[in-house]
Order: sequence, then structure tokens, then C-alpha cells
Amino acid sequence: MARVLPLLILLFVVALAPGQPLRPPKGQTWLTVEIENRGTIAIQLHTKEAPKTTAHILGLAARRFYDEQRVHRVEKSPRPYIVQLGDPLSKSSLDDARIGSGGSGTRIPFEDSGFPNVAGAVGLAALPEQKDTGDSQFYILLADARLLDGKYTVFGQVVRGMDVLQRVERGDRVLSVRSVVGQ
Repeated sequence: MARVLPLLILLFVVALAPGQPLRPPKGQTWLTVEIENRGTIAIQLHTKEAPKTTAHILGLAARRFYDEQRVHRVEKSPRPYIVQLGDPLSKSSLDDARIGSGGSGTRIPFEDSGFPNVAGAVGLAALPEQKDTGDSQFYILLADARLLDGKYTVFGQVVRGMDVLQRVERGDRVLSVRSVVGQ
């Protein structure tokens, strides 16, 4: 037993070590968002509960739509709230007054996934009071925001990288957004 315990501790530490490949459990699909100089955020997608939204986001990721965009919205004051990305206009400048209005050109109808807007929830951004106007932009909540329930499609949940998300600032570059499927 004395020899087994150190081995178990070592295996546990290695499993949690940064830089380890992200491998979702069998049957799950994750979206990984790599932010320059910050790290990687892993999002478990609700593919069964929000099939149209997740298919659209996965398609955009496969086309590398999000690569080199910038995080264009971060609200942390007066309390942590939201991080938002997905506007292709952010690639050139964050000074453009149109930032926050860009997309891929495809509207995705609202899907009631049944998941709440809690810390780490990932939702499809849409125009206020027009929940069928979502496209490529999505938000990740830094804290619970249940007032958003029923207004936006919640299509994922952060499973790794909340610490990374807490460090993200407006203007940070998105290096890549990729899908990983559990085998």
C-alpha cells in the first residue's frame, strides 16, 4: 500500500497538469477556445438539446471562422458578468462602431435547451427581445445570470478553463476554436 499511494498521487497530478490533451468522455462533444497568452477553455456542447445551434457553431469552427478574431465584449464591473466573441469585424479593429453586430450571415432560431444561464454557461448571442437572431456570436457567463433564461439559447457549459476565462480581457485574440469528440 505504501508504494501504491505515491503512484496514485502522481497519476492524479499528471491528469490535472496543464498542457494535457483535452479528451471529452465518450459521446460528448467539446468546443475548445484557445485565447492568446491566456490559455484554453473547454466547453461541453449540448448537442441533443440545441442541435441547430451546436451544428452551426461546429460548422463555423471547422471553417476556422473564429480564428484570429478578438474578444469584443468583457464585463467584469461592478461584478463579473460576461465574455463575448464571434464577431468577424473584430479581426481588424475594436474601434469600429459596428463591433458586436457582425456575424456569418446565417440566422439560427432560438432553441430552449432547458439549461440555465449559470456561471460557465455558453449562449448564442442575439438581439435583445429578438431571440431568433442568433448567428456566430456567443457569450460565456462569468457568474449566474438567470434573468437571461428563456431569452437566449444556452448550448454549452465550460468544463475546463474557468480560471482562463476570468483572465480574459477585451481585445484578447482568439487563436483557435476547435471541436473535440469523445471516443
